[in-house]
Amino acid sequence: MENNEPFSGNLQSGLTYKNEANLSGVSWAAVIAGAFVTAALSVILLALGTGLGLSSISPWSNVGASASTVGRGAIVWLIAMQIIASAMGGYLAGRLRTKWTTIHTHEVYFRDTAHGFLVWAVALVITASFLAAAAASMAGGTAQPAATTQSEGRSFDPDAYFVDTLFRSDHPVPDRNDASVRAEVGDILANALRQKEIPATDKTYLAQLVTAKTGLQQADAENRISNVFAQAREAADAARKAVAHFLLWLFIALLIGAFCASYAATIGGRQRDSVRVV
Repeated sequence: MENNEPFSGNLQSGLTYKNEANLSGVSWAAVIAGAFVTAALSVILLALGTGLGLSSISPWSNVGASASTVGRGAIVWLIAMQIIASAMGGYLAGRLRTKWTTIHTHEVYFRDTAHGFLVWAVALVITASFLAAAAASMAGGTAQPAATTQSEGRSFDPDAYFVDTLFRSDHPVPDRNDASVRAEVGDILANALRQKEIPATDKTYLAQLVTAKTGLQQADAENRISNVFAQAREAADAARKAVAHFLLWLFIALLIGAFCASYAATIGGRQRDSVRVV
């Protein structure tokens, strides 16, 4: 009897290690379920926030919310959307995972945190894929009107407004069949924006085109070119700053979402382990 006791203990320990080694540390079913819930809530809340934001904008002056107010509201809503969706998905992943009976408490806490982070990561991939597909579909829907516009000699160009500004005249003529000239001027303007200045040769050539089109003097045409280029550069800088500002807040919102998902998973896992059979 005395010789059998150590053998029994070693056998039990070996069986425990064997069973633990054969079990995966990730409950992928719970992770995928939480990820889909997070992605679905993100899309729903995004649609709600977009609808509320558009409904608060008015074309009339001093009516409705201003652009800056809408922008700040969009940032707040983006953070709130990440908190709600990520916390819900992480909590569900913690509650739906399998129960680890032979795992240390610290290891259980780490695994729950990892489950929440995996939920956030998978949901982010799903949401990004959905939004990319939606954007591609919308771009395809606008391809036909764009083709119609190009067939009429005017293609969509973000610098088209500034090109038109260069060729404005006090005595406009109905014939505006100058698509090739405008395309060339658009390329020159785009190159100048990339270089952040207009080369001297390009400026002289543009002044000649403006003079021929509008009847302005060479000096007046060069002044107009300088003013229009300054406006175009200011608009480009404002667009870059807006994109950088949005991406910065998006980064912060995503980090908050990752933390909320991880923390909520630990809460759900703790409640999962406290369930008793009655």
